[in-house]
Amino acid sequence: MLKGPFLPSDFTATKFSTAADKAEFGNTLLRFIESEWASALFTKSFYNRLSMCFGHIAHYCRSQFYEEWFSSLAAQVRFLKHTLRFPCYGDPEYTFSDVERAIQREIGNRNYLARYELRLAEEQQATDLALLRQLESKYRTPVGERDQELRITAPPVDQTPFTPVQGSLF
Repeated sequence: MLKGPFLPSDFTATKFSTAADKAEFGNTLLRFIESEWASALFTKSFYNRLSMCFGHIAHYCRSQFYEEWFSSLAAQVRFLKHTLRFPCYGDPEYTFSDVERAIQREIGNRNYLARYELRLAEEQQATDLALLRQLESKYRTPVGERDQELRITAPPVDQTPFTPVQGSLF
């Protein structure tokens, strides 16, 4: 029994993949996202199929693919945006374009992009506030010390007359 929203009846079989293969891929991708990109779920077979979908043809190494798309919140947001923007070219009899479109709809229905963008914004705000606290502790003086700085007077000026001296230029 499939675990997920996609059923084989939702898809068209290709010469090399059954409709059940397509449904399994779609459900696996959604489980992977729900797991918050658990590396244990990023199996070789899943990677092989994902690397051929959504225009990922330039990737050929599983660990580098994972690093590029799933290693941080910023990368995950990039992946979701890329996935949602991809035009899903091709005929479902020859490509996974039907499952790509179904995945896009489900990602939209589950509001993944907005959820991950919010998490990224919260992470950035936390980073910015930590940096602000660090910089304030380094450059801002406490109120008591600021009062002492204001009481410092200028050093006394030497009152002896100044006599210019001119030497020879040659």
